Amino acid sequence: MFSLRRGNVSGFLHGSRKAFSLQQNFSLVNVKLKWVKDSVLDRVVSGQGDLKAVCFLVSIISSAPSHSLPVYSLTKHRGQLGLPLDLKLSTFLRRYPTIFHEYHILDSGGTRVPSFQLTPEALDLHQEEQNAIDQNRNDLVERLCKLLMLTKDRSLPFQTIDQLKWDLGLPYHYHDSLVLHHPYKFCLVRFPDDRVGLKLRFWDDQLAVSQLQTKAPQEELEHGCLRFPVGFTRGFGLKRKSMVWLEEWQKLPYTSPYVDPSSLDVRTDVSEKRIVGVFHELLHLTLEKKTERKNVSNLRTALRLPQKFTKVFERHPGVFYISKKCDTQTVVLREGYDRGELQEKHALVSVRAKYARLMKRGFLERSMGLHKNSEESVEEEEIIWIGESLSPNEPAVVPNDVVGIEERRRERRAGDDWVRDVRVSLGINGAGCRFVRVEKAVEVPVLIPAVEKSRRRRSVWG
Repeated sequence: MFSLRRGNVSGFLHGSRKAFSLQQNFSLVNVKLKWVKDSVLDRVVSGQGDLKAVCFLVSIISSAPSHSLPVYSLTKHRGQLGLPLDLKLSTFLRRYPTIFHEYHILDSGGTRVPSFQLTPEALDLHQEEQNAIDQNRNDLVERLCKLLMLTKDRSLPFQTIDQLKWDLGLPYHYHDSLVLHHPYKFCLVRFPDDRVGLKLRFWDDQLAVSQLQTKAPQEELEHGCLRFPVGFTRGFGLKRKSMVWLEEWQKLPYTSPYVDPSSLDVRTDVSEKRIVGVFHELLHLTLEKKTERKNVSNLRTALRLPQKFTKVFERHPGVFYISKKCDTQTVVLREGYDRGELQEKHALVSVRAKYARLMKRGFLERSMGLHKNSEESVEEEEIIWIGESLSPNEPAVVPNDVVGIEERRRERRAGDDWVRDVRVSLGINGAGCRFVRVEKAVEVPVLIPAVEKSRRRRSVWG
């Protein structure tokens, strides 16, 4: 519900670091805007389900001298991977045999321990990623500086930066590979809660210009009432009352996210427009103009935001879209995409797309039985993971010139008391591309023998 209040409105104009008063009259308008599913932007989010975890694991394994690590050494990094708690790490790694090669080592007690090393293709791709980071090092440092400049004291705990490092394009070990190389820009600080963080030593006026200010017409810059690019999902059905409200809201003064907002009344719509501007700028700092909602939930104090500040995402569906794919909420900046295509593609985005293609190939090949490991247990070999893009609820794109086979499988995820009856088409189309098509997936209960349950409880590794 929105309110445009009649009365005095105080705020900061863009580009100025001093506040002054404005007198504006606005009629009271109550508008309720509903959430409407955007299938195009949902595909942008769901298409990268496991990509972050895979890229992080590649960085971790590549840092080892032998480019390989036992699974117990990888488990301690699990907190930053974003994987489901009920998913064994070893099972996840086996999904993508074109990236992770499994072998076994013996521990001090003679127990076989799963270990994983990078395939030659993954090593080449990681080197390409490192080259892209080196070539865009100044750009990544600038993104980190601008993020810190958005905060009250130009500082953030490492824990908070770690949540955003994937979206910002920062290397996994950015502390060593990026921060330590710029001691004149950054320094370490300790917060009152005893957390260690990063602080930007000096303010940079040249960086304190938002993306909206950079692209705004000269007329809007002169009046200080910058308008946000707005777009809605096809079929949104914006009512006339809502259109009137939106037009009046766009005419409100724009407050730069790099300006001290302490003189703004948080109960005014000018303050709300400032919050929209903060997240508009934050999402522009990300490579793919999106981030998970939980990544910004603990930024309220640092960004000088009021309580329940994330409601602006629902209140302004023309600026932001909230995708509910992959069992989480992801905030997407609408203007960053045109028909599902990212408008500004960073070099690292292109490398990530290559990772995604390599992952998909390995997933499909393993589903076809091309990467069976004789050393894997029978239980692990029987597990088949159907990815988001292979959901039976979505239309499968299969060419007419398909030459393949069909089979039925009963699948069970490790630890679940359910099986899935799945009919899967496996084959190669006329263009030589492998495909997997899920025809049917039905879950039915199954009794698990007590012996098998006992064996699961004794499982240690993964």
